[in-house]
Amino acid sequence: MKIVLDENLPHRLRHEIVGHEVVTIAYLGWSGVENGELLRRAAAAGFDALVTNDRGLEFEQNLLALPLSVIVVLAPTNTMDALRPLLPHLHDALVRLAPRSFVRIP
Repeated sequence: MKIVLDENLPHRLRHEIVGHEVVTIAYLGWSGVENGELLRRAAAAGFDALVTNDRGLEFEQNLLALPLSVIVVLAPTNTMDALRPLLPHLHDALVRLAPRSFVRIP
């Protein structure tokens, strides 16, 4: 699965998501791109999912018309120490991820 990490997550997280092709928004040169445009670009580039810590994304976007799946990791902060305990839940979500779905973790 091709996954893009939002700019609000640490780059090191990509190394913790094994078995998938994972790149960051910064790597793609999309830093600062608004959410709607970001989702369109990611879908057009062939990504299957966006992983983010943006809790407001579900209220800003039409979830019924998502161009790709979105996983919101509900960690208290975006540090690796806060994200690490949620990794098993993230891996499980990726295994079961339906196309164009919205998932909250935990």
